[in-house]
Amino acid sequence: MYLFGILCIIGLLTKAYVDTNIFKINRMQFQSSKIPIDTKITILQLSDLHNKVFGEDNEALIDTVIQANADIIVLTGDLIDRDTDDLHGVFSLVERITALHPHVFFVSGNHEWGNHFAGALVEGLEHRNVTILNNRNTEITVGNATFNLVGIDDVSTNHENLNLAFENVNQESYTILLSHSPSILDKYEDVPADLILSGHTHGGQVRLPFIGALVAPDQGFFPEKDKGTYAFGEDKFLYIDSGIGTSIAPIRFLNQSQVSLIEISGEN
Repeated sequence: MYLFGILCIIGLLTKAYVDTNIFKINRMQFQSSKIPIDTKITILQLSDLHNKVFGEDNEALIDTVIQANADIIVLTGDLIDRDTDDLHGVFSLVERITALHPHVFFVSGNHEWGNHFAGALVEGLEHRNVTILNNRNTEITVGNATFNLVGIDDVSTNHENLNLAFENVNQESYTILLSHSPSILDKYEDVPADLILSGHTHGGQVRLPFIGALVAPDQGFFPEKDKGTYAFGEDKFLYIDSGIGTSIAPIRFLNQSQVSLIEISGEN
């Protein structure tokens, strides 16, 4: 019995280590009649890194960027932690990503707004060819599809400006909104996007069998929107990436670190 208990503890610790330090690629697929049938858009989403490093000089993340070969890369907030005082690591990662990919976009998270170096971070990202979608939008063409990419500053810290972000957006085109926090849907009844890509929740970070997430930011205990896909209208979806880093407690359990490879194609 004693040996069984030891083995159980070792197993739980091993699972926590793997979930925290080895990330997976979560593949998601969406369809829309606004996308030509013969066209596919791919997006690599990295969220909630919190300055964590995967492999020497983030080799594991760089390899994933290469293998994904996505049309665009989106960084949906909390690249750094609230108490991060050295930006060298995140700048090194971003430099290597933008050297491989010309289309990288960023929206702020609550930890950026809580960090004294937030201004230096944004300036450094722009200097390294990252497009900052701070309540702004842009139009992107992939193959035969033209779509809108809209970004808002973090809604959980009240820095968003939804009207400004969607200014002059052509609603006939497929529209993707980058919003660090999924609480955008709690604050606004009508969000004019076809797909919202969020993070922030960490998927609860620690989950339990049959219960799911224990706690998530802005939602408290046993959150309703912790990770995955949620419909918020006809052919409108919110996708919450559970993130790749940790915050407060440096541990994940039954909730492996992940990046998301999202594919959007024409509806048959």
